[in-house]
Amino acid sequence: MTQTAQSGTSGTSGSPGTSGTTADAIELLGLVAQLQLEAFARSAEDSAAAPTLDERLALSRFAAAAVERRDRVIDRIVELGGDPLAAMGCFDHVLDDFDLRTSPSTWWERLLTSYVGYGVADDFCRIAAARLDETSRALVLDVLDDHSHADLAVAEIAEAGAGDDVLVARLALWGRRLGGEALGVVQALLGSRPALLRIAAGTDVYVEAGEASGKLFGALTAEHTRRMGRLGLTA
Repeated sequence: MTQTAQSGTSGTSGSPGTSGTTADAIELLGLVAQLQLEAFARSAEDSAAAPTLDERLALSRFAAAAVERRDRVIDRIVELGGDPLAAMGCFDHVLDDFDLRTSPSTWWERLLTSYVGYGVADDFCRIAAARLDETSRALVLDVLDDHSHADLAVAEIAEAGAGDDVLVARLALWGRRLGGEALGVVQALLGSRPALLRIAAGTDVYVEAGEASGKLFGALTAEHTRRMGRLGLTA
């Protein structure tokens, strides 16, 4: 990773037509880097719990990939003159409450939690990235564009649920709970980090300030429904 930081965290760095500031970019990049750190820990835990060697190998690769993605985001924070530890520290343990509320009891619930539950936070970051400068926006979208873990979850849940209506119904219920809890995480973030609300308020999901929350959560809910549909589950 880059070791030296540049000065100037308060100036604008957006491309033409972009109103986000450098401070805004660092704020969102700190969240993305923290989520990748969480993804590493989650994939490592899933790898240890996986029932087959093939799954353990795949999930360990996903954990390694999350480290590489995290470090790319950290490098961008440094390029913008930010302190990665401070930027990430704002969101340390951001998913702890979610994890406490959604502790999986089966392997299938664990897979669903990783794909559906944590996917909502990634969706928020994709939406909010529209306000960032071109380089930061492209990085966030690229970092969050890895579908390897999703493909594993979809394939395994589809295979397990084939002909097992009871399992499908249970997972659909679990997925709906995950979606609600994950939206709660986003709501808490927007309430505690005004900069995130400001960043997202400049995206296309918002028209007027009074409509901001409804439009954002409508978009996040639509993405959750799409993700559940890919699994053949009712949102």
